[in-house]
Amino acid sequence: MAGTMLTTGIAAAHAQSRQPRPMSRPVPRAPEAAPEAQVVAPADARPIRSLRVEGTQRLEPETVLSYTRLRVGQPYTPETLDQAIKDVLASELLADVTIEGVESGDIVLRVRENPIINRVVLEGNKRLKSDKITKEIKLAPRQMFTRTAVRADVARIVELYRRQGRFAAVVEPKMVSLDQNRVDVIFEIREGAKSKVRQINIIGNEQFSDGELRGEMVTKQSRLTSILSSNTSYDQDRLAYDQQKLRQFYLTQGYADFRVVSAVAELTPDKRDFIITYVVEEGPRYKFGPVTVDSAIRDFDDKALAASLAIKEGDWYDAKKVEDTVDGLQEAAGMLGYAFADVRPEFQRDREKLTMTLNFNIGEARRTYVERIDINGNTQTQDKVIRREMRLAEGDAFNTFLVKRSQDRINSLGYFNEKFEIEQKEGSAPDRVVLTANVEERSTGELTLSAGFSSLERFIFQGSIRQRNFRGRGQDLRLSADYSSYSKSVEVGFTEPYLFDQNVALGGTIFRRDFNSFNFVGADRRTTYEQVSTGGQLVLGVPLTEYWTASARYNLTYDQVGLDENTFFRNGVCDPLLAGRYLCEALGDRWTSSIGLSLIYDSLNSRLRPTAGQRLGVGGDFAGLGGDVRYLRGRFDADKYWNIGSGFIFSAGLEGGYIHSLEKGTATIDPVRITDRFFLGEPQFRGFDIRGVGPRIQRIGYTGTAAAGNQTLITDRDQIFDDAIGGRAYYLGKLELEIPLGAGAREMGLRPSIFVMAGANWGVRQPGRTATFQQARVFTNPDGSKTILTNPSDPRFSTSLPGAVNADGSPTLLPLLVPQTTVVNGQTLALYTVPVSDTIAPGQVTTCSVGYASSLGGPCSGTSINAVFNQITDPFQERFLGNSPKPRLSAGIGVNWNSPFGPLRLDLAYAFLKEKGDDDKLFSFNVGTSF
Repeated sequence: MAGTMLTTGIAAAHAQSRQPRPMSRPVPRAPEAAPEAQVVAPADARPIRSLRVEGTQRLEPETVLSYTRLRVGQPYTPETLDQAIKDVLASELLADVTIEGVESGDIVLRVRENPIINRVVLEGNKRLKSDKITKEIKLAPRQMFTRTAVRADVARIVELYRRQGRFAAVVEPKMVSLDQNRVDVIFEIREGAKSKVRQINIIGNEQFSDGELRGEMVTKQSRLTSILSSNTSYDQDRLAYDQQKLRQFYLTQGYADFRVVSAVAELTPDKRDFIITYVVEEGPRYKFGPVTVDSAIRDFDDKALAASLAIKEGDWYDAKKVEDTVDGLQEAAGMLGYAFADVRPEFQRDREKLTMTLNFNIGEARRTYVERIDINGNTQTQDKVIRREMRLAEGDAFNTFLVKRSQDRINSLGYFNEKFEIEQKEGSAPDRVVLTANVEERSTGELTLSAGFSSLERFIFQGSIRQRNFRGRGQDLRLSADYSSYSKSVEVGFTEPYLFDQNVALGGTIFRRDFNSFNFVGADRRTTYEQVSTGGQLVLGVPLTEYWTASARYNLTYDQVGLDENTFFRNGVCDPLLAGRYLCEALGDRWTSSIGLSLIYDSLNSRLRPTAGQRLGVGGDFAGLGGDVRYLRGRFDADKYWNIGSGFIFSAGLEGGYIHSLEKGTATIDPVRITDRFFLGEPQFRGFDIRGVGPRIQRIGYTGTAAAGNQTLITDRDQIFDDAIGGRAYYLGKLELEIPLGAGAREMGLRPSIFVMAGANWGVRQPGRTATFQQARVFTNPDGSKTILTNPSDPRFSTSLPGAVNADGSPTLLPLLVPQTTVVNGQTLALYTVPVSDTIAPGQVTTCSVGYASSLGGPCSGTSINAVFNQITDPFQERFLGNSPKPRLSAGIGVNWNSPFGPLRLDLAYAFLKEKGDDDKLFSFNVGTSF
């Protein structure tokens, strides 16, 4: 190969420049001594009188001589001298050897040592990092330079590139001579393009098209549609794997005689592409013949067992079903205590009838017992933490189901790598089995400091520290703090899963949460009510059976609900005209003391990322053990997961809740406080904005004026005040399919899915109106013309007929005039406005109905007739919407990504069904939230 030709000799270091030069084949060297010293004419053997080595620098002369058979006093011939030169050069210690003194017998070996490598330089490598190449090659600084080592390293580098699919890679070694017989070795690399699979040809297939068979292969043809795929490059191991994939496919379709005759990969002349050709022989298609079971285990009923098998006579032969049946029979035997049951399928092929008779032969086995349980690899986690999750104890009858359950429970701890399995080994006797749990611990401590952006809370800053396996005892200790523009929280929690080494869990949490509810007016986000919650919770959990757990909890919370006094208060009192009556009614400080009970069924194979199993939780809470709030609240949630094969995970979920107040309200005031109600929307219900589903109050203003008779309701949603007020009841259902990706995407933590969701939130009483606006009146003038009266103090107003109508058919409404007051020295005084026509105090606000004063409440002077100072509120319409149990429906695609910035969830969801007032949302993303 180009670049591997080296010189056998290196000129003296002091005579060389530092210019790099390519290595070349050996060039014959002119002898320094007389020419006749190199050639000896045939003669009788003569003895060596003396023997010495000249020219060594780092090597001892004795070391050089040890590689030859020359010794003083022994005879020598031209053949023995030639052999001595070959032996010394074969040691690869020397670059050149000559022999002098052949005629006299005073033999002198003049040598030139191989140089020492000063450094090894890689040039031109971009696709392969230098550290990956360096650890594969043998040459290194301070080692001796040899041609053989250089050739070997060139071959290694080329092989590294071939593993990456770069068959056009060329490596050319060069060297730079330095002083003191040192050299720099330079590998000049031309990486070339990655060799793709241009075409996959299949010859001999008649039953299935080329496209169907290519779809079964891992290797893909290089096309524009596969530009992001890593499987379009040629890989020899993948070629062998694809042959197995083809065979597996045909065997599942009934072609038991299928074989791959040949598989040839041809590299194109430009070394850029491969053309792969498979020659296959399909053979005939078989059906299952009679299927029987022959068991030597007395606990098995052969006929009943055969009738229960999924394989039936007349079905197309499927090798995958045979493998699954063998696994199922072994598992069934294991559940009866036979750990090492030998299940062997026996085939009898009838080539004339094209049937495959199948008999499952279950060999004789003894009932097995657990002799010992070994746990290895746990350096931090205590043995008891693992053993208490084992569903089998030493001396118990072996049961494969309990082994699998133990494995799932240990995996769910999250302390070890996910691919953990319990190994089964033969014990000291045939009826004994040793279970070995070879765990590989992973970090259970978490320290997170992150900043992100959420479509819900804008900028988010989060910090948390957690140890899920505190002191190796399985205890959970956590501290977290979150801060954003609209929420702040601090929480400290601790959970002991096995209190006093008993199967009882006890946990506690202390928290402080500040939350600001908000709505949008145009692009502006407006805070509505503010809620500060301080409290704690104690939880006690007791398992009832393997899958059922009961838990009790006590919660004590102090809630402070307020509004921005600068925005929603007048004269120190919440003004319904500014905040809405429903928000003013929610204000106040309250203690909530509640107890709760829950019943949970959990058979998930993993609590971290389940792929099979189900979970059901039903619970209720009673508030009223002291405190200021009394209610009953119930909730349930259920989830089920199915692994449907090929990496696809299908899941279904349903949750809901209802709260019933034990207090009395009014016809327009719901006894359930707004802070205790259920809310529904993003991120829980994808396709809708935060709190976008359920009861809400919309305040809609008017354009135009009553005087002009052109009032029109605003239709722009962004200009409407929209407050979600929550519901007493809700439900939410979800169907989701997780789609598998390639190994690279899985390593990045990408998990895409498609989903459908349906839910509703409803059940509160309609709040009373915040204000009632008076309609404008129509006055008929003496001449028959019409005048719209907008001033209720006009004497004609009371005698006018109602019925002024806007262009859209709605009645015209007058602004709401609310007389304003002030408190002076404990007295509430009315406020007035001096007419602007007054020459002394035009427009002044005063407590004088006639005249004015230098200060509020002061003595009045002057004769101006002042008007009542009113707060003027433009007309608006309030709508109560969304209070319906009718399902809202959304569907879309999403992806979970464990990004370097924290967990990230992206969703694109469209709301197909919604009620009037619901606030949908097409795209959303959240950083730093759990999913």
